[in-house]
Amino acid sequence: MAEILLIYSTTDGHTRKICERLKRVIETQDHTVSLIAIDQAPIIDLHRFEKIVIGASIRYGKHSRAVYKFIRQNQEVLESRPNAFFSVNVVARKLEKNRPETNPYLQTFLRQIAWRPKELAVFAGKIDYPRYRLWDRLIIQMIMRMTKGPTDTKGTYEFTDWQRVDEFGMLVARMG
Repeated sequence: MAEILLIYSTTDGHTRKICERLKRVIETQDHTVSLIAIDQAPIIDLHRFEKIVIGASIRYGKHSRAVYKFIRQNQEVLESRPNAFFSVNVVARKLEKNRPETNPYLQTFLRQIAWRPKELAVFAGKIDYPRYRLWDRLIIQMIMRMTKGPTDTKGTYEFTDWQRVDEFGMLVARMG
């Protein structure tokens, strides 16, 4: 079947976890999947992959600069293959912001890039207060207070809908 590349940009590891789940789902359809961190992507020959998927997390309202750079440098290859992009952000925990067309971070991202992914997804992320440095914990707690999210800094809160991740994995497997 197809050789598929999953590139990810993660802040705290949750986007990688989502990619690992996608990899398992896609591989059940007899595809080969390579999972690569965005900082390792420049050394990969993208031409050898039949499909390319990029997943990126949000921190403080933005995707990593490395994601923008990778897309700019590889837009031609991306556009020449079946491709997809997904964003991981905590605002997607809200029903009215958990689809590509309603997620403000993904919509802003799409306005800032020239590439038009053929498939899009948004997944709610995770808040892991105990793992954060003090400054990040305080900022994220403030944002959660303003957006009516969890603020107990002793807690870890995972909002990811794994069924939707699985469905996206099957979509990627079928892309052609």
